[in-house]
Amino acid sequence: MWLLLLVVAFALIILYRWHRQSQILQNLSDKYVFITGCDTGFGKLLAKQLDQRGMRVLAACMTEKGADDLKKETSSRLQTVILDVTDSQSVCSAAKWVNDCVGKSGLWGLVNNAGIGFILAPNEWLKKEDFVKILNVNLLGTIDVTLNLLYLVRKAQGRIVNVSSSLGRLSVVGGGYCPAKYGVESFSDSLRREMRDFGVKVSIIEPGGFQTSMVNYDIHVKNMECLWENLSAEIKESYGDQYYQKYLQSLKQLVSSVSPYVCKVTDCMEHALTAVYPWTRYSPGWDCKFYFLPVSYLPTVLSDYLLCRSAPKPAKRAE
Repeated sequence: MWLLLLVVAFALIILYRWHRQSQILQNLSDKYVFITGCDTGFGKLLAKQLDQRGMRVLAACMTEKGADDLKKETSSRLQTVILDVTDSQSVCSAAKWVNDCVGKSGLWGLVNNAGIGFILAPNEWLKKEDFVKILNVNLLGTIDVTLNLLYLVRKAQGRIVNVSSSLGRLSVVGGGYCPAKYGVESFSDSLRREMRDFGVKVSIIEPGGFQTSMVNYDIHVKNMECLWENLSAEIKESYGDQYYQKYLQSLKQLVSSVSPYVCKVTDCMEHALTAVYPWTRYSPGWDCKFYFLPVSYLPTVLSDYLLCRSAPKPAKRAE
C-alpha cells in the first residue's frame, strides 16, 4: 500500500514538474536576445534556432566571415556585430550597438556563450600566459559583457544565460579551463541573487565533460606537441614519454564525447530564454547527469580515486 502511494506521489511530482517547465512565454517575436560567440558551435546553432522561432537575435561574431556565414543561413531579422570579448573597447562598442537596437524595450536575453577550450595540459607544463588566455575569454569576457549590458536586461526584466561546464564543478584536467568555469559558476550565483528582486533570472548551462562544439582534437594535439617539445629535460624525464602519450589518449576520449550533445545544449539555452519558469541550472548530457555531477558530490577520497585510477602515471613517482 505504502509503496503504491509513493509511486503515485512520485508520478504526480514528475507530472507537475513537466507541466510547469513546458509553459512557454508569449510574444517571443518582440524580444531581443544578444548571443556571444556566434561564428560556430553552440552560438551559431542557438542564433539559428531563436531566429526560426521569430525572436530578434543580435549575434556577436569574432570575424566578418562568421557574421556573413550566419546571415546567409538566417532571416533578415537577425543582426550581427563584431565582438572580441577580451577587448573592453570592443565590448563597450557592442553594448552601445545593442542599446541602439533594442531601444526602450530593453534586452530580454543575454547569452554568454563565447569561449575557448585550449590549452589543456598538466599544470606544471604551462605558463601564466596560458591560463590568462583562457580566463580572459571564458571568465573575464563573460563578466565584462554582462556588466556592460546588465542595465538593458534589468529594463526588460529579462534573462541571463551563462555557459559553464560540469568541469566547473569537478576539475578533471589541468590548465585554465576548469578554473574559468568555476569562476563562471560563482559569478552567476552571486548575480542571480542580486538580480532576483529586479525580476531578472540567471541560468547556468553545465554541459557534460568538455562539451564545446568548437573543440578540435588536432588543435589539442599540436598544442601538446609544442608544449612537450619546449619542456625542460628535467620535467620530461620526471613525467616520461609514456605519461605524455597516455595523456593524449585520455584527452582524446574527453574531447570525442562532444558531438552528440550540441543540440541538447542549445535546447537548454532556448528553454532558459523562452520558458515561463526556467531552471537555475541545466545539465545536458547523460555523462553530466550520471557521472560528473554525482562524482562532484562524493567525499574527496572517493572522487580522487575515481578520477585518478585511470590517469597516466609519471615515470618518477614518490616512493
